[in-house]
Amino acid sequence: MVEETRRERMSEVAPFAVMLIMEGCTIALTILAKTALTAGISPFVFVVYTNAVGSILLLPFSFLYHRGERIEQSLFTFPLLFRIFFMGLTGVAISQNLAFLGLSYSSPIVVCAMGLLMPTISFLLSIILRTARLDWRSTSSQAKMIGTFISIAGAIFVELYKGPFTRPSPVSLDHHLQVIPKLFVFYSTPDRWVLGGILLAAATLSISVWNIVQMGTVKQYPQVMKVASSYSVVGTIQCLVFSLIMEGDLDAWKLKRKRDLLLIIVTGVFGSIIRSNVHIACTRMKGPFYVPMFKPFGVVFATVLGTCFFTNSLHYGSVIGTIIVGTGYYAVMWGQIREEELRKEREVEKVGDISDLKAPLLQENEDAQV
Repeated sequence: MVEETRRERMSEVAPFAVMLIMEGCTIALTILAKTALTAGISPFVFVVYTNAVGSILLLPFSFLYHRGERIEQSLFTFPLLFRIFFMGLTGVAISQNLAFLGLSYSSPIVVCAMGLLMPTISFLLSIILRTARLDWRSTSSQAKMIGTFISIAGAIFVELYKGPFTRPSPVSLDHHLQVIPKLFVFYSTPDRWVLGGILLAAATLSISVWNIVQMGTVKQYPQVMKVASSYSVVGTIQCLVFSLIMEGDLDAWKLKRKRDLLLIIVTGVFGSIIRSNVHIACTRMKGPFYVPMFKPFGVVFATVLGTCFFTNSLHYGSVIGTIIVGTGYYAVMWGQIREEELRKEREVEKVGDISDLKAPLLQENEDAQV
C-alpha cells in the first residue's frame, strides 16, 4: 500500500519537475541565443546550423524510435510529401527565421509573451477555417473569447510600453561593456522593439498553422518521429536556401567563437531529441493539455534570470504585459479543457443511450430463442 502510494506521488511529481526543467532550459538557451546574436552571429546562420544538427540526430533516431512498428501507409506519397514540405516551411523555415530575427530585435521576455499567443491564434484560426463554432451560452466559448481579448491586450501592452529597466546598470553602458565580460551578458535597448514583437507574433502564427497541419498528418501517418525528422530535413534545406539569399557574405557563416559552436550543438540536441521526447512522454502520461500548461512558467524563468544576471535587459512593461498575456493564455486553455470534457461527456451519454436501446432488443431475442 505504501509502495503504491509512493508510486502515485512519483507519477505526479516526476512529470511536473521534468516539465519545469524543460521550460527553464528553453529560456536559458533563448537567453544564450540572444547573447550570441547580440555578439554578431547572424540569426539566419544560427537557424541553419541548429536545424542541421537537429536533423542529423533526429533522422537515425526516428528509425530507432519506431523500430518494430509497421504501418501500411507509406510516407512517400504525394499528399504526405506535400504536407511535409509545408510543415518544413511553416514549422522550421518561416517560424524559426522570424523568431530569431525577432529575438535579435527584442528580448527573451518578449519571446515568452508572443509565444503565449499560440492558443489565441489557434482559436482564431479555427473560427476563420470554420473547424470550430462559437456557442455564446457555453462557458468554454466564453472563457476562450475572454482569454483571447486579454492575450491580445497583453501583447499590445508589451509592444507599446517598455517602462524602466527592472535592474538598470549603475554605470554608463559603454563603461559597463568594458568592465564586465561579455560571455553571458547582453545589453540591448533596440530601436526596433516593435518590429521584433511583430516578427515574433508572426512566428507564433506560423507555428499555429504548422500545428494544424501536423495533427492532420499524424492521423494519416502515426509514426510521429519519422514525420518530425522528415520535415526537419526539408525545413533545414529551405532555411539554407533562404539564408544564402539573405547572407551574401560568406564570412557570416564562420563561427568565430567556440562557445557559439557549443551553443548550436546544445540547442540542436535539446530541441530535436530531448524536449520532443519529454513532451511526448508527458503527453502520453498526463494527456494533451498537460505540456501546454507549463509554457507560462517560462515568464518566471525569464524574469528571474533577467533580473538576477543581466542589467539593462528587462523592462517592467515587458514583465507586466507578459503576465497579462499569460492570464489570457490560461483562460483560453481552460476553455479548451472544458470543451474537451463536455465532448467526452456527450460521447459517454451517447454510448449509454445506445446500450439502453440495445438491451431490450437483446432480451427479446433471448426470449424468442427460449
